[in-house]
Amino acid sequence: MELFVREAPEVASAFNGLIQSLIETKGLDPKTKQLIYIAMKTSMGDDLAVKAHLPMAKALGATREEVLDAVLLTLTVSGISGVVKILPDVVRLYDEK
Repeated sequence: MELFVREAPEVASAFNGLIQSLIETKGLDPKTKQLIYIAMKTSMGDDLAVKAHLPMAKALGATREEVLDAVLLTLTVSGISGVVKILPDVVRLYDEK
């Protein structure tokens, strides 16, 4: 992300504005948005994004079961690979502290 900001500051700023706009929408509560993001990133196999968003979801009150459900729901669209890759870290990180 640092390289993106450094090499394309205008585009990075526009991207950050898009993210901020999505955060501010009112249709879903912040916890649900984080759970959906975890599911989307799990389906893509993006463990770094899942690791970044798990603490946010937890801070917003997401239970262990809700996070696990978000990860497991990706089985129906992306198969087992994302779940197998992400689930161990999700369980470990959720159970820390």
